[in-house]
Amino acid sequence: MKAFIVLYFLCCRFPISVISAVTDTIGVTESIKDGATIVSSGGNFELGFFSPGNYKSRYIGIWYKKISTTTVVWVANRDIPLNDTSGALKLLDQGVLVLSNDANITLWSASSSRSATNPVAQLLDTGNLVVRDRNENDPENFFWQSFDHPGDTFLPGMKYGFNLVTGMNRQLTSWKSVDDPSTGDYTNHLDPNGVPQFFLREGPVTKFRTGPWNGLHFSGMPNLKPNPIYTYEFVSNPVETYYSYHLIDTAVVSRMELKPEGNLQRFTWIDRTQSWSLYLTAQVDGCDRYGLCGAYGTCNINNSPYCGCIKGFVPKFPEDWNAADWSHGCVLKKPLSCSDGEGFVKYSGIKLPDTRQSWYNRTMDLNECKKLCLENCTCTACANLDVREGGSGCILWFGELIDIREYSENGQDIYIRMAASELTAYGSSKGKKRVRTIVISVLSFGIALLGLSLMLFVLKKMLKREGCILYNPEQEVGNGRENETLDLPLFDFATIAYATENFSTQNELGHGGFGPVYKGILEAGQEVAVKRLSSESRQGLNEFKNEVFTISKLQHRNLVKLLGCCIQEDERMLVYEYMPNKSLDSFIFDPKRNISLDWPQRFHIINGIARGLLYLHQDSRLRIIHRDLKASNVLLDNDMNPKISDFGMAKIFGGDQTEAQTSRVVGTFGYMSPEYAIDGVFSVKSDVYSFGVLVLEIVSGKRNRGFCHPDHNLNLLGHAWRLYKERRILELVDKSVKESCNPTEVLRSIQVGLLCVQQSPEHRPSMSTVVLVLSSETVLPVPKQPGFLTERYLSDMDSSRSKREISSSNGLSVTSVEAR
Repeated sequence: MKAFIVLYFLCCRFPISVISAVTDTIGVTESIKDGATIVSSGGNFELGFFSPGNYKSRYIGIWYKKISTTTVVWVANRDIPLNDTSGALKLLDQGVLVLSNDANITLWSASSSRSATNPVAQLLDTGNLVVRDRNENDPENFFWQSFDHPGDTFLPGMKYGFNLVTGMNRQLTSWKSVDDPSTGDYTNHLDPNGVPQFFLREGPVTKFRTGPWNGLHFSGMPNLKPNPIYTYEFVSNPVETYYSYHLIDTAVVSRMELKPEGNLQRFTWIDRTQSWSLYLTAQVDGCDRYGLCGAYGTCNINNSPYCGCIKGFVPKFPEDWNAADWSHGCVLKKPLSCSDGEGFVKYSGIKLPDTRQSWYNRTMDLNECKKLCLENCTCTACANLDVREGGSGCILWFGELIDIREYSENGQDIYIRMAASELTAYGSSKGKKRVRTIVISVLSFGIALLGLSLMLFVLKKMLKREGCILYNPEQEVGNGRENETLDLPLFDFATIAYATENFSTQNELGHGGFGPVYKGILEAGQEVAVKRLSSESRQGLNEFKNEVFTISKLQHRNLVKLLGCCIQEDERMLVYEYMPNKSLDSFIFDPKRNISLDWPQRFHIINGIARGLLYLHQDSRLRIIHRDLKASNVLLDNDMNPKISDFGMAKIFGGDQTEAQTSRVVGTFGYMSPEYAIDGVFSVKSDVYSFGVLVLEIVSGKRNRGFCHPDHNLNLLGHAWRLYKERRILELVDKSVKESCNPTEVLRSIQVGLLCVQQSPEHRPSMSTVVLVLSSETVLPVPKQPGFLTERYLSDMDSSRSKREISSSNGLSVTSVEAR
């Protein structure tokens, strides 16, 4: 005899039928039709058809059986309701649950990758609808279960998180409204990046973060404490990571729900009042708003205003900060330089910052953790992973620290990296030891140091010069002067050698066509970057003069600042402001570091480069064509602001000049425009082409030249153009930023990039237009085909170098430069 009798709809006026079957299972060929329900064996839950509120639409769902207030905890067809009472839930031979209408059209189905020989669907007393095999010895070996596909409710016994083997991520999704179970605007899910943590989002926008699990509770939920109602646990192993809870007294009814307005709340049922009572809310107060105080800002609900900078930091933009715009956050008073003497300042009682850009180890102790952080120049902070029994494990943060708040109790300790000069001011034990060492040294060698200081002072006076006297390239544009004394400090060789520790290889930052670049620290403590013209360099004195004259005349926040030069015997050196984050290519093309560059930072960099180029082309006193714009020539300061560098190949235009031609083409393959590489014709549109290539590289995280794809032989420009024509352009986006990207900004950036790399210079926009469209919603024209779609053109040019001198190797710039 069949275990279930089909009951038909009886024109009941109640939205949920009160007619029930006598069993908790559905067998093959059996079905539940609208008007009938099944009840779990213990009588806690019921499954059937219902209509929410005053809606006529019908849904199949699960609700509490013994509670007077109808509370639905799971809905199958939440986005595809039935419009009448013709629905039926069936179990097919393969163990597939199917919801269909009277026309036998499937509206919803649930299947497994496995097949059952004798399947049965069963409603468990936990509220879990499962499909299993009657012949299976293990009653919990489910082929499918509703607990793997939650709606807006988190029930006891449910695993709330992700399975690393199957890729399943169980998340909560709010209803559209209290009467509409369709998918709402809010989701809450466990993010596996870095140290796992739960995120509450409204669409793509993060609204709240629980913080990582610290062994006792989530760092951002100190109100989660042992209680008489339920126990909880967080499990993380190579197979799965999840959070779950279990009721201590099974007579108590408790659930968590993600409300339509975005509140994640726990409720318990009170029999006396026959109502749900709010037990706790995940978001406690205004300081739980994600990233309210920006990077390195901290929120304290007891302060007015809420936001302040953590010790050792100051507001990035004080005027905005004082106007209660805290979004830009704070910056270090003394930037890090990755040098000896750096250490940590301890901050207590806080919610740990966002751990998506972090790394962790379960077995390290805190001392090992600190040591490992100091060995990595991009590491900004560290903390214990587990706070139980004095602390264990290690978390390392890379990049900015976001979403920090202070607690009066149950907060955690974090150790934030500081420059050596800042350690003493904030009570670091390492700093205090350093002070004692310095005092003893000063007392012991005070007289000797005084004498040496006097000698150095006299020597400096003797070596002082008025400035750099150089050939003036501006004479080529009509002013007739053959040389000019620039208002630029001239450093002597001894000063530079001392600052760079005699050009130590440990201080070498890189090596380009000009020669090696060294990090140095001047006598006053200022950090600098020193470019030293190598005797084997492919560049010479003309390029040196070219760069000094060009950049000394320029002042813009997105151009690197030249601090001085050194001309002594055969030595030629340029002294620049030091960029602690080095060049853009070291981030976007590095598979380990590119994850630290999220989309907002990349879009900020794109806009900064555009503004720098606009200044060169239009707003500066001289119209300058850079001619070698590429990722390695964009440097990043401590706040990841882009600064265009390396003006050795730059050209100055005068008056109304817009175009020129050269017999010697300079630049870097992959960034050179077609008309320049082939015919030697260059203009501001040549830089626009290079900018377009750079934009597509920033978006994709791939180099234009050297790009490869299994489906074609196109370079990055060709690949982007192909995706654009096939309306698949978002596939171009670097996977490391897909979580943080703004689709509107990404699409606009890619389209701007394609407009900039069009074959014809006349079709490319000016930089003033680029800056405008990047910061507005102006309708963009449809781009035409890019120049240099494949590497074939470059190969052809390589073979014809005897006809035209176009050279580049390993991404370095061409070294032949003609006079301006």
